[in-house]
Amino acid sequence: MKQKTTLIKNAKIVNEGAIINGDILIEGEYIKQIGESISAKSADVNVFDAEGKYVLPGAIDDQVHFREPGLTQKANIATESKAAIAGGITSFIEMPNTNPQTTTIEKLEEKFEIAAKTSSANYSFMFGGTNDNLDEILKLDVNQVAGLKLFLGSSTGNMLVDDPKVLETIFENTNMLISVHCEDEGTIKANFKKYHDKFGDDIPIKYHPIIRSEEACYLSSSKAIELAKKTGARLHIFHLSTGKETNLFTNKIPLKEKKITAEVCVHHLWFSDEDYEKKGTHIKWNPAVKTKQDRAQLWEALLDDRIDVIATDHAPHTKEEKANVYTNAPSGGPLVQHALPAMLEMYHKGKISLEKVVEKMCHNPAILFDVERRGFIKEGYFADLVLVDLNNPWTVTKDNILYKCGWSPFEGSTFKSRITETFLNGSLVYQNSQFKNVKAARRLTFNR
Repeated sequence: MKQKTTLIKNAKIVNEGAIINGDILIEGEYIKQIGESISAKSADVNVFDAEGKYVLPGAIDDQVHFREPGLTQKANIATESKAAIAGGITSFIEMPNTNPQTTTIEKLEEKFEIAAKTSSANYSFMFGGTNDNLDEILKLDVNQVAGLKLFLGSSTGNMLVDDPKVLETIFENTNMLISVHCEDEGTIKANFKKYHDKFGDDIPIKYHPIIRSEEACYLSSSKAIELAKKTGARLHIFHLSTGKETNLFTNKIPLKEKKITAEVCVHHLWFSDEDYEKKGTHIKWNPAVKTKQDRAQLWEALLDDRIDVIATDHAPHTKEEKANVYTNAPSGGPLVQHALPAMLEMYHKGKISLEKVVEKMCHNPAILFDVERRGFIKEGYFADLVLVDLNNPWTVTKDNILYKCGWSPFEGSTFKSRITETFLNGSLVYQNSQFKNVKAARRLTFNR
């Protein structure tokens, strides 16, 4: 069968710290050539004019919860991966706290089977560590799974790893990248009791960042870093939410040489505790959205490279679940469709350059997780490409939200930039708000 060939002409290509005008020739799944002026050599070439548009590598989201299996009233891999493609996220790494949890190789492979049938985006999964599954962890093929996820703070089921000896054993015995959720459970429980004693179940949402406090985050993340330094483990700390934690990380060495890395999520860069009054439990996340000062310090650390990655922690719940009183309203919200447009909005506001957005959402996740031939616009790499019109405003409404849960914390927000096309493994899969009937998603592989 003859390979399909596409030629993207007249693009502004954002890649590796530069923006260049040029063309991209795609042959089959891969980028064949990048040049100033490439000619179509036959009538079979599909020529695509990108005049006035920017071409970015497809974003790689290193932290999503797509809720399948077991929690599919909230979301599933099919619905949320489509939302990701519409949002310019072409690859995702999904978390293990589904039902059943992904804490055995059998359950991990079942997830891969679901994604192979239903995912619209490239996919991989984290394997969940517990207090008693080290044997399973040691059997994992490091080139076929994204990494190991440990909950060192709140979690579902039995996924809280709270045995210090087990934790140290895992850190000592795996070469896999260990990603951690850091909030100190004891601190949170003590804070919660204080406010529950005062208000009962209906604690005002404004106390969420005081219950899940700076102290809880810092205590846990600093302990994890101390253990990683002691054991030599490769540690990645998810969703930093405090300014204090940013001082635990360095920008003195290149990312590829870092043993300890950090991520920030879009909601911690966008919202602050001043937004709880208007948004309520729709911005209830763990870790909590904190103060404007924390947000400013997170931005500072992101821009000076102490923080390496921007992700979403996409974690949908139904509107009915979110409408509950504080103690019964779950934490988390949907973000994959709106994360890149939100960061492009920050570009328009002068907070971040396009090159830096691409570095933090595309290049760095690929480097950090050793994702094979993705995250860059390079010859020989998979053609995961996102075309963006920076001056085509749209407003987030119920009618254009693609999440199964049907709501977004960005509802009512107007974004100046629009994702007009998404190419996945060389195929045009999304164009002008329409999905193409093309099955192009692939399981991510890792070059370790």
